[in-house]
Amino acid sequence: MRRCDVVVAGGGPAGCVAALSLARAGARVVIVTPAVSAGWRVGESLAPPARPLLERLGVLDRVAADGHAPWHGNLAAWGGDALGIAPFPSGPYGEGWHLDRARFDACLLQAALAGGARRHTGLVRGVQRRPDRWQVITGDGSVLEAGYLVDATGRAARPARRAGAALIRSDHLIAVAGLLGPPTAGAAEPERTSLVESTHWGWWYTAPLPGGERIVMAMTDADLVTGLRLLDPDVWWARVRLTGHLRDRTARWKEPPRRLRVLAAGSACASPAAGPGWAAVGDAATATDPLAARGIVTALATGSVAAQAILADRAGETGALDAYARRIAAVHAEYLNTRVAQYRRERRWDTPFWRRRR
Repeated sequence: MRRCDVVVAGGGPAGCVAALSLARAGARVVIVTPAVSAGWRVGESLAPPARPLLERLGVLDRVAADGHAPWHGNLAAWGGDALGIAPFPSGPYGEGWHLDRARFDACLLQAALAGGARRHTGLVRGVQRRPDRWQVITGDGSVLEAGYLVDATGRAARPARRAGAALIRSDHLIAVAGLLGPPTAGAAEPERTSLVESTHWGWWYTAPLPGGERIVMAMTDADLVTGLRLLDPDVWWARVRLTGHLRDRTARWKEPPRRLRVLAAGSACASPAAGPGWAAVGDAATATDPLAARGIVTALATGSVAAQAILADRAGETGALDAYARRIAAVHAEYLNTRVAQYRRERRWDTPFWRRRR
């Protein structure tokens, strides 16, 4: 049995920020995360408000020099056929990034390990609460024992649910995502904006990636996918060709992607998001619709704030973890109100997808 102060389940941005913040404060931290997998990852846009968070962590210069592409704002055909422009406002934060997501995650993990956290390669298979300790069982049969547990496992939030949280879902949005490979040599530099285009069954999203690839995602509800045949790459591609602005953005590609990935994208919140000896961070605490473009920023912020709550609890400040849970609930409630207002702007279709969101 391996003992430490905190086990962080999950090595994404939220988990790494929590681990880095805790380790720098002197806690013995173990991050349980699988070996880096090959292939592309979804989650490529990082908005400007991430910059001060990264600066406080001491990794802003590293991220800025890591080859990510600039992100200048969003374009949307929403509520009408014409494109609306939503550039990032000028201000102290500068521009955002279209990320090489694997490189970004590796940067944060390296920072956490350099800050004193240790890594256990694998997955969390189970958690058990002892009177004042957690036992975390990993896929290889190892047992980690710690006073605190941080759930950074994503939308499934299994450790948080094991700790007694309920997962409150607001919808069943999914993304059917395809990666279009680099265009032919000599192609023009892509525009550095993201694009959203609504349709009667949901909406499309696309953004260029640093290596010249382009991600395209069809967003709809899980129960509508079969009837739309969106899991068939040829049908998915034919629906891309039926769009207006998205079709223009993808005109350089002549073939559909060889495979598609289906990803949960719905809104959900752990209730509560923390309790005695544990806290949920990132999507395990508050998972938001990709339309909000706030997932990674929220991951960085919740990882940092949860770490401060755990440190305060260790120091004897009763109520610190409860205060964190209330803060997450308030942030998620604010997000849900904003989400309703955004979806109500699109009134062209009286279909199941849109009726559910009004």
